[in-house]
Amino acid sequence: MTTVRLPLFPLNSVLFPGLVLPLNIFEERYRAMMRDLLKTPEDEPRRFAVVAIRDGHEVAATSPGMPDRTAVPRRGPAAGFGDDPLKAFHPVGCVADAATVRERADGSFEVLATGTIRVRLLSVDASGPYLTAELEELPEDPGEEAGALAEGVLRAFRQYQKRLAGARERSLSTGADLPDEPAVVSYLVAAAAMLDVPAKQRLLQAPDTASRLREELTLLRAETAIIRNLPSLPASELTRGPTSPN
Repeated sequence: MTTVRLPLFPLNSVLFPGLVLPLNIFEERYRAMMRDLLKTPEDEPRRFAVVAIRDGHEVAATSPGMPDRTAVPRRGPAAGFGDDPLKAFHPVGCVADAATVRERADGSFEVLATGTIRVRLLSVDASGPYLTAELEELPEDPGEEAGALAEGVLRAFRQYQKRLAGARERSLSTGADLPDEPAVVSYLVAAAAMLDVPAKQRLLQAPDTASRLREELTLLRAETAIIRNLPSLPASELTRGPTSPN
């Protein structure tokens, strides 16, 4: 079992390997994280782990701009995540490699990172200025018939995109050819589909690529059937521009 300890960045969304993650960093705990990442030598990756929040708040009540000014202030790296942060997060996340970390004049940061590998959350440490976690790296096993399943998912995803574009009364533009490598297909579709966090989380922690593709095929067919019978949908840019998990 390969384990690693990394800074932990909880979000109200799911990051998948290969997907781009733009972040606007303004809380002090995450500013401290970025300042430490900037100390990493340029020839080494600036890595942190992203986990989806199961029970808690992405932004602590003490942060600027929060609407509830009567909230009892709570400070520290675990603010917003209860007495046991480990229970507040989904068990499987994704390591992010920060290609760009740009500090602004006001001390906030603009970050552009990319998901790399899946990890399982083993423990959370709140003793420092920000959360860190011990993580187990999860291999991506192909499973059985991943290639054939990927072809079926791509066909279903294209149909889903067409229905989604039609419901929004927009022309379909993918911007680029879709990949054909099964694992990449599974992550791209999982990130791009209009699914809630629990559904995306189930896809992230699927035991292998083939299992993820099978579930995606079921979800895409169901979502396409729903869209077919709806006069309109909530605003979405997924059919118009590059895929982003955020």
